[in-house]
Amino acid sequence: MIPDSDNPREACGVFGVFAPGEDVARLTFYGLYALQHRGQESAGIASSNGLGDFILRTGMGLVSQVFDEEDLAFLRGHIAIGHTRYSTAGGSLACNAQPIVVRDPETGEEIALAHNGNLTNYEVLRDDLIAQGVEIRSNADSEVMAHLLALAPGKTWEERFHYMMRRVEGAYSLVVMTRDKLFAVRDPMGVRPLCVGRLNGHGYVFASESCALEHLGLEMEREIRPGEVVQIDASGARSFFPAPEARKGAACTFEFTYFARPDSKFMGELIYPVREELGAALAREHAVDADLVIGVPDSAIPAAIGYARESGIPYREGLVKNRYVGRTFIQPDQRIREAGVSLKFNALGDVLRGKRVVLVDDSIVRGTTTPHVISLIRKAGATEVHMRVTTPPIAWPCFFGVDMATRAELIAANKSVEEIRKHIGADSLGYLSVEGLNRATRQSENNLCNACFTGSYPINVQMQMDRLEVKRREPALAGAESLNRAGGP
Repeated sequence: MIPDSDNPREACGVFGVFAPGEDVARLTFYGLYALQHRGQESAGIASSNGLGDFILRTGMGLVSQVFDEEDLAFLRGHIAIGHTRYSTAGGSLACNAQPIVVRDPETGEEIALAHNGNLTNYEVLRDDLIAQGVEIRSNADSEVMAHLLALAPGKTWEERFHYMMRRVEGAYSLVVMTRDKLFAVRDPMGVRPLCVGRLNGHGYVFASESCALEHLGLEMEREIRPGEVVQIDASGARSFFPAPEARKGAACTFEFTYFARPDSKFMGELIYPVREELGAALAREHAVDADLVIGVPDSAIPAAIGYARESGIPYREGLVKNRYVGRTFIQPDQRIREAGVSLKFNALGDVLRGKRVVLVDDSIVRGTTTPHVISLIRKAGATEVHMRVTTPPIAWPCFFGVDMATRAELIAANKSVEEIRKHIGADSLGYLSVEGLNRATRQSENNLCNACFTGSYPINVQMQMDRLEVKRREPALAGAESLNRAGGP
C-alpha cells in the first residue's frame, strides 16, 4: 500500500435533505462531495418519493466513483439521505456501506439510517438482537441502531427514539429517513457535529459540517443540539429531546484540530481561526530560535501560520502535498516502497536549505510517519528541525468513532516525550497542553472529550478496554500455540 499519514483516521460524513420539488439526489451527491474528507472508503444515497420502497445506491470508493448521472436520475423522490464512510466499527466491506435500510416488522415499511460515530455497547446490543431472531446483515454498529428503531415499542416517533437512545451508548450523529419523514439526531454528549440549513424557504438540509451547506449556497441555520431529534415532514419541522441529558458534554477536540474542514463551524466557532490560535498557543508554550515555520499539509497549515505570527518567525511553505495519492489497491514495487512518505510529500530544498525549521503538525499517533517527514526535511538541507504538535500526547485509544490505535500501539503511551523526540529524529519536541488546547477552542473542558490525552472518558469504557487488550494478545497467543505444536519452547 502507498504509505498514508499517521493522523487519526477520519470519521464519517452524513447528509440529509427534505425538499419537495427539488433534485434531492443531486443535492445529496454534492453534499457528500463536500464531506469527502470525512471518509473515502464507501458512499451511498437512499431516496424516498413517499409512496413505496426506498431507492438505494451504495458502493466502495469515492463519491465521484460510486455515482453517475444514471444513478442520480434513478434516485427519485423528495427525501434523501447520504453517507460517506471511513470504517470504525465494522470493516471496509461493501456490506457495511451506508445508508443502512431495514424494515419495520409490523408495518413492513422501510427505515434508512446513516451514522457518524461509534457505539460502545454495540456487541451487547447485537447479540441481544440476534437472540430475538433479527437477521444482522453487516458487522457495523449502525445497523443495530436501525433495527432498534424498527423494533421499538410506542406509537409515536418520540417514543421510538426514546427507546433507541435509552439503550445505545457512545457517539452518534444520524440522519434517518422513513417513507414520508426525515430525522436528524445527535447523541446527548454531542460528540460528532451535525447542523441544519434551509432550502428555498420550504426545504431542510442536514449535514455533518456547515461547509457542505455553503457549497450548495445555503447558510447554516444552527447546529443540532446534543440529545436533540429534529423531525421534518409535510407539516413542517419539530424537535424533541427523548434521552436524558448527559452529565457532561463530550465534543471531540479532533474536530477542531484535524477532522473538520477549516471553513466549517463547530460548537459556534469557525475552525480556521481556532487552528491559528492552537498554533499561537503552541508558540507561547514552546518557543524556540529558528529561521522559519512550516506546517504539514493540509490540516496543520493554519496552526503553522498562527505559530509564525505569535513567534515572529517567518512562515514558509516547505512541504508540498500530492493530494491525489490516497488509498490504492495497486501494490507498489520496491523502489516506490522505499520512496515511502516522499510519495505524499515533497520538500522544497530552496526554501529549507541551511535553515532552522519549526515543523508544526496536529498529532503524532503511532510515530510511523513523522520520522520520515523529518528525514525528508533534513535531506532537503534543513540544519535543525523542531517538532511542534497542536494536540497533547495521545496516550489512550478512542471508542467514539476515531480509528486511532490500541494503547500498545500509541507511541505516547509507551515512550516519554524525550524518547519520542529521539524516535522521530527532531532536535526538539513540544506538545500543546490540554489547558492550552481547551483555551484555543474557546470551550469549557466540561463540553469537550479529551479522553485520548487524559484517559478520562465521558462514559465507562472498561469493557472496551478489556476487549482491546484481549485482541492485542490474540496474535501473540496464536504464535505461542503454533510454536508449541511445532515442538518449540
